[in-house]
Amino acid sequence: MARLWVGLMISIQGYPAGASFAVKVHPRAKKNAITGEIGDALKLSLTAPPVEGKANQACIEFLANLLKVPHSSVTIASGEGSRRKVIRAAGLSAEEVRKRLG
Repeated sequence: MARLWVGLMISIQGYPAGASFAVKVHPRAKKNAITGEIGDALKLSLTAPPVEGKANQACIEFLANLLKVPHSSVTIASGEGSRRKVIRAAGLSAEEVRKRLG
């Protein structure tokens, strides 16, 4: 398992099938955007509310578009009911994720 860093704090773990990284989601924001880092997680602002999985779906769609992969390649590995989530991006190396997020 390879581990790369975005900026100074974001850990991206590489696996044979892809890469994973942590995010902290701020729902009901004014716009969808990466707003910084919090601890070892990427901080995301999303316009969707945290009800009925809308914020989770918005998180997947936003990151899939940002990483330039199909939506089916981005999944929430853990934290579906939490603001802190672990995102798994299939088909990308940790280095590719770092470049596309950076």
